[in-house]
Order: sequence, then C-alpha cells, then structure tokens
Amino acid sequence: MMKRILSRTRKHKTTTASKSRQEDQLQAQALEHERLTSLINSMADGVLAVDGEMKVVIYNGAALNILDVNSSVHGKALAEVLHVFDKNNQEVDILKLVNGANTSTSRRDLLLHYGDGSMANLYLSIAPVHLGYGRDGQRGYVLLMRDITREKSLEEERDEFISVVSHELRTPIAIAEGNISNAQFIADKTGDIGQIKAALQQSHEQILFLASMVNDLATLSRAERGKLNVEVAPIDVQTLMDDLVKSYSPDAKAKGLSVHGQTGKKLPPLQSSGLYVREVLQNFITNAIKYTDTGSVTIQAKAVEKGIEFAVSDTGIGISRSDQEKIFDKFFRSEDYRTRKTNGTGLGLYVTMKLARLLHAEIDVKSQLNKGSTFTIFIPNLTEAPPAK
Repeated sequence: MMKRILSRTRKHKTTTASKSRQEDQLQAQALEHERLTSLINSMADGVLAVDGEMKVVIYNGAALNILDVNSSVHGKALAEVLHVFDKNNQEVDILKLVNGANTSTSRRDLLLHYGDGSMANLYLSIAPVHLGYGRDGQRGYVLLMRDITREKSLEEERDEFISVVSHELRTPIAIAEGNISNAQFIADKTGDIGQIKAALQQSHEQILFLASMVNDLATLSRAERGKLNVEVAPIDVQTLMDDLVKSYSPDAKAKGLSVHGQTGKKLPPLQSSGLYVREVLQNFITNAIKYTDTGSVTIQAKAVEKGIEFAVSDTGIGISRSDQEKIFDKFFRSEDYRTRKTNGTGLGLYVTMKLARLLHAEIDVKSQLNKGSTFTIFIPNLTEAPPAK
C-alpha cells in the first residue's frame, strides 16, 4: 500500500515538474516572440515574413505604411497583399519572384501602385529562411521593403545632370578650341589680323559661357547643400539699377537692342543680400537679351510695402503657357527652335528660384509668344538673415 502511495506521489511530482517546465518554455517563447515583434516594429524598413504556403505570418508597421493599408495582413496570401510592377508597368508575379529566390536576392526596379494613382519605387529584398513557423523545419521567406522613390529621383537627376553638363561643355570647348586653332593657322599663314580677332572673339564668347555655367553650377551646388548664407546690408537700389544698365548695354547693343532703366521717385534702401539680389536680376536680364532679337529690355524698380519690386521686360520671343509652368525646373529648356539656337543648361532660372526663396522673394511671370516676357520679383526687407530653405 505504502509503495503505491509513494509511486503516485513520485508520478504527481514528475507531472507537476513537467507542467512547470512546459509553462516556463511557453513563457520563454512568448518573451522571445515579444522581443522579436518589438525588434521588427522598430525597423525603418518594411518586413513581411511568409510561410511555405505564401501566407503572411509576421509583419511590421513600416510594411503597412509602404503597402498603404491600415488593417492586419496576418494570414493573408502574399499575392493578395503585395502587387508589384516592373519599369514598363507590367505586373510582376510576386509568387514566382519569391519562390525563385533560392538565396538572398534584391530588386531596385520595382514599382508599387496606389489607389490614388500615384506610384512609388520599391526596393525589395527576399531571403529564404528555415526558422519554422509553427513546425520545425518549415520553409518560409522574409521580405524587406523600402520606398526608394526619392533615391531614384536623385539618381535620375544625377544621370541627367551628367548628360546635360557633358553635352553643354563639349560644344563651347570644341568651338573655342577650333577658333583658337584657326587663329594660330591664320597667324602662321597670312597674318590677317581681322580674321585672327574674329576667331579669338568667338573663342572668348564661348569661354565666357563656360565661366557662366561654372558659376551657375557652383551656386547650385551650394544651394542644394544648404551652404548659401544671406548677409543682409542696405542696398542702394538706384545705384544697382544704374550699374545693371551700364553692365548690360554693350551686350544688348551688340544685338541691336537697347537697355533702359526706370525708377519712380527716390527709392529707399533695400535691406537684403546685395550679392543675391544682383545675381537674380542678372539672370533675368541675361535671358531677356538672349531671347530678344529686336526691340529693347527694360529694368524697373519701385518701392512697395515692406520692400522693392523689380521687373525685367523684353520684346523677345515670349514663353508658351505650357512652358511657363516649367521654366524654373532644373535642366528645363523649351523645345521652341528659337530657344534651342542659343547655348544653355536650363540651370539659370532654377538657381534664380533657389536664391529667391533664400531671400523670401516672390516671382511672377507674364509672357506671350512673339510679344515678349516680364519677370517681376518682390524682394522684402530682411532684418536678419533668414534660414535657408
């Protein structure tokens, strides 16, 4: 009898100990699961883990943001949750893509379509795992997702920048080199001073264009990196106007144009950056002369509440309504054949807008094809340097 009691007691203790170990294991597993969930949710990249049946078993908040959904995707089929497209906007078979990943693989050329018609560039990394989702040894996949739309945009801008600048540099360099070679040849063979001067003049013009381009690129680089600082000081507007008219009259005269400066009554000083105000106006004047074949360019200034309003008007080729929406975009150049006749990188007005924002200025454009354009800019008085935008 005693032996049976002892045996039952030992069995009870063994069962109790076994249950205690199972409870400890469950608690440990729950703790590990909680830690894993916290870790995944702290990741900036979207995470989707799927089992062998391609159903979602783990996900994080970043994944929901990228997929633009606000409800649980646990247990849903991957093909129902994730729809990706290639660069030609053809839908990609996500199951085939994932099943074909025998080793870790990634793609940067995929697109996501959203309900409002917008799209996002998607980085997708796929890694096969054997961690076991409920059953030891069960195969699954972990998908990492990242919205790389901005990165792609920067890559495209960089490629376009290299293409445009290399093309625009090649032309003036070739012209300048060719004319200098001609000048050397003429000096050796005939010594015709007139022809030598003409060749050197053309070379000089191309070198000035290159210098202007380098200046635009340097200003653009500083603006993009937020390295431009505004040093506020009083600007004598009348003196500035007189200097601009004097500086650009020779260029205008060479094209048979005239430059006029118009101001109202005595203008008060403008509290702003003399360097950037001058550069903005110079860009407007340069463009006005460049795209005007006959007539004149007029520079105006008048005092308004809290600042000065400048306007640069021309009698040139004008800008179409559709182009007016794009002229301040980086690298934009109109397809109008009259615009294409002149050199340009499409950076001048982009830099101008950057500087205008830095000065808290406002730009307005009015133009008609074949009738000319007027660029108006209101520049407010600044009491101190504003933060870069």
